Formats: sequence, structure tokens, C-alpha cells
Amino acid sequence: LVNRGPDSAGCLRRVRSLGAAATTVLGNHDLHLLAASEGLREPGRRDTLREVLDAPDAAELLEWVASQPLLHVDPESDWTLVHAGIPPVWDTDTAAAEARQVEAELREPRRRRALLEVMYGDTPALWDPALQGYERLRFAINGFTRMRMVEADSRAGLEFASNGPPEEAPANLVPWFDHPGRRTRGQPVVFGHWAALGHRRGSDWLALDSGCVWDNAMTLARLDGATPQTAAVEHTPCPGA
Repeated sequence: LVNRGPDSAGCLRRVRSLGAAATTVLGNHDLHLLAASEGLREPGRRDTLREVLDAPDAAELLEWVASQPLLHVDPESDWTLVHAGIPPVWDTDTAAAEARQVEAELREPRRRRALLEVMYGDTPALWDPALQGYERLRFAINGFTRMRMVEADSRAGLEFASNGPPEEAPANLVPWFDHPGRRTRGQPVVFGHWAALGHRRGSDWLALDSGCVWDNAMTLARLDGATPQTAAVEHTPCPGA
């Protein structure tokens, strides 16, 4: 919701005002905003977070952001909404359980700060049910908010250096949704995050990031009663397109 347009504060206010009519999930820039609000990260030169941090209603906006989920599974349609993806080694129930653990930390101010202090980092890249504490939480955060490509072997290790189109990635990597062992196969998932992937769809996944940040278009999909193959989409030109 933030850091990808000219009015991050206005975007937060708008979505927040919709109440139960809007469902959103946290992405990497939303978490970066929370870290900046704690003084743990300085907004970069190209960031648009300062307008949120300096807003008169900053405290309310930040608490609202911190209360949002990392993963949403719609009980009526079975569509799953996530920012970047679901680690291929997880089924939906595992993903939901791991998301709830992170969300519980973010919703309590002191625990939130402690998590945000150690959130950044690319490790652990491999899932292990024995992971504990912040390593377990960091794996979940990276999977839900940063993941694009994973190792093609059975361990499906997370990899973060490849952020271009999947066709340009090394041969030992595959997009997370194409991993042969993906345990959420058959369950429709909609995600964004990967502008270089663009708007594409598979039998059980729908990618919506069509590069609005690069002055391309914003892609909207109507999911009611639809599958990833049949969902109607609209492309709204972004400023500069």
C-alpha cells in the first residue's frame, strides 16, 4: 500500500476508511515503513514514506498497518491473497499458521520493535520445522513478502538475487509457483510484488504486478466466482504511461 506512488498516506487513509469492505495483506514496503517508524531504518532517497511518518495521524495509520495480515484465505472462494508468494514446501494450513505467528508479533508494540530489529536478512533460506524464534519468523516474512525464485530441488530454498523476468534466471532456479513440489497446487492464489514478471496467470495462480511503479499499468482482477484462468482483468494506466 505504500512507497509505490505519490500519496502513501492518502492510500492508507483510503483503504482504512473502507473498513471490512477492503482486505489487504502486508508487503515488504509496509514492513519497511514500520521499521522506519521505529527509527530502525532511514527512508531512502526514492522512498515516499516520510509523508506517512510526518502525518498528523501517523500513529493511527501505523497501528492500522501493523494490524493487517500477511496472508488471507477467502473462506467462500478459497482464493488466497499474499504479497509475494507462499514457500513451495508449505501447504495452506502451514502457511496460515506461520503467518499468524508473525502477525501476533507485529500487533504488540514491544514485540513488534524486537522483530523489526532482526527482520532484515536473507537467511535462513531453507525451511526446517525445527526453526525457532526470529529465524522462523524471518523465513516466513521473506517467503510472504520478498520471494520470487526458489531453488528447483526438493528443498526449494529461497533466493533473492534474481528479481528480473524468470526467463533470465539461472537454470537451477524456478519461480516459486512453478516449483514441481509446490504443496499448494490446485488452490488459487493471487499475488503481486514481481513487477518484472508482469501480469501472467497459470492454472492456479494469478500475478497482478504489471509494473505501475515503472509507469506501466495497474492490473485489477475480479475474482468472484472465477478461477485464475477465467478471472476478468482491467488495466488502468499509471502516471507517465
